[in-house]
Order: sequence, then structure tokens, then C-alpha cells
Amino acid sequence: MIPVVLVHGGAGTIPEHRQALALAGVRASVEAAWQLLKSGGSVLDVVEHAVKMMEDDPVFNAGVGSSLNVAGEIQEDAMIMEGSMLNSGAVSCVKNIANPIHLARLVMEKSKHIYLSATGANMFARTMGIPAVPTAQLITEYRRLCWEKSLGEANSTVPDEGSKGTVGAIAIDKNGNVASATSTGGLNFKMIGRVGDVPCIGAGGYADNELGAVSTTGDGESIMKVTLARLVLFHMEQGKKPLEAAKLALQHLVRRTGDTAGLIALAPNGEWTAHCVSEHMSWAGATQGRRYHGLKRGEKHMQEVDE
Repeated sequence: MIPVVLVHGGAGTIPEHRQALALAGVRASVEAAWQLLKSGGSVLDVVEHAVKMMEDDPVFNAGVGSSLNVAGEIQEDAMIMEGSMLNSGAVSCVKNIANPIHLARLVMEKSKHIYLSATGANMFARTMGIPAVPTAQLITEYRRLCWEKSLGEANSTVPDEGSKGTVGAIAIDKNGNVASATSTGGLNFKMIGRVGDVPCIGAGGYADNELGAVSTTGDGESIMKVTLARLVLFHMEQGKKPLEAAKLALQHLVRRTGDTAGLIALAPNGEWTAHCVSEHMSWAGATQGRRYHGLKRGEKHMQEVDE
């Protein structure tokens, strides 16, 4: 088995002035994750580290740089899953957390539950020693302007950003173990308490050594309606390769919901795809001696590298 790691930085329409930053962010994330994977790091460590890097990058809608809800607050969702025993952890509507993906992993490993939300998740974070971060440290100027535009501020000049902003990572190691991780600040100007697809296992992500791993991105309401991550793996279970499975699942989403989305997926044999039906999805991949990346729909660039 040749190890592989893939990441995405969100699907939708990415404004031109943010495209290079989005590509740089996913490429940096995948490179760091690859170095960890090839040095023997567990797939859980790899996907968590990849997502944490994007949570710390203000370009992405996760962690620092998350979208604001109607009250001008940040509510974060995240999930992580490993494929050997189907263990998973998820959190939703957490506040003042720099890296909700780490909190999701702690839910998986340090509690008897899979999913904690809102106040309970934040209480658990405190018991785990995760420091609370002032909201002001997580809000970027760009996201504040997006929020003001949604308020109808006449003097707002920020361009529309259709990107839903979810970030995610999947990986497979030399032994065939897979993992998936996804994190988001959610929709701009969402209702207080709104939860999207990300923490819902089978919608925002899934990992099973027998089937593969997926992380999705797009409008959470539409992704949940078709349980997109698990739908991709259903098609792979029926013998479809990752790209064909992704196309079938996304075609179904478009036909049934009228929306668009994107995803990264890999099979137990290491075959993989990064595919979207939206205008853009920033993504990057790494395997032995090769690096991949793309931004526009259908775009895939490959570079050979010395390891």
C-alpha cells in the first residue's frame, strides 16, 4: 500500500483575490501532513494535523477566519473518524475554540460519547484543558465585512464569496488504515444554533478501512439530505472507482437538491479523487514522489518531487 493524504479547503465560488491564498494554504497543509504520514504518524494524527493547519490559516472558514452567525458570533463544527474500529468524535456550535478538530478527537478518545454540542462541548473542552480563545482573536476583517454585507451595510465593498468554507482531510497509511477529518465555521449569517453536515457522520465525512474515506464540502443542508460521504462509499462498495463514485453521488445531489458540492475520496487500495460540481474547490494531495493540486472544477496538476 502506497500512503496517500488529501485535503480540501472548501467548494463554491472563490473570489479571484483569494484563490492563490487558498491554493497555498491547502498545499502547505498537505505537505506537512505528508511528512508526518511518511515518518510513521498515525492516520488520525495526519488528518488532524492537516485540518489544524487550515483552522490556523485565516483564509479558510474554520478556526481563525470562521464565518459569523446572525449575532456576529462564531459557532464551529468538526468531526474526525478512523476506519479500523469506526471510532469517531464530533462537536457542533462550539465557541472560543481555536482548533475544534482537536476537541472532536478528544470527544472520541476521552469520552464515552461520539457527539457533543454547544455548552456541553465547551464544558468538556475546559475539563480537557483546552484554553478559551477570545472571539476577537478568531474574527478576521474579511469575515466581519461579509457579515456586515449580510446586514445590508451600504458601504460594504467585500465581494460575494460562494465558498462554504469547509476544510477537510483524508489519509491512508501503508497498512491500509484510513481516517477522515472535517471542520467548519459554517454558513455566513446562519441562525444561532444552526448545525450543518460537518459533524454528522456519513454526511460531512466518513472512514472505514473496508470501504475508504471521504470528506465533503458545500451547502450543509443539501449534503445532509443525501448523506453525501456515505453515498460515495456506497457506490465504491458496489465496485465503482473513487472518481466514478464521486460523480454519481454529486450528480444525485444536484438532481435532488439543485445545489452543488465537492469532496475528496480514497479507496482501500489507495486510489483517490478530488472532485466538485461547484465552480471551485481548493484541494491538494500527496503520495510518494508526487504532489497534486487543483482549484477550478476538473483541474488537476501533478508535480514530481524528490523525497
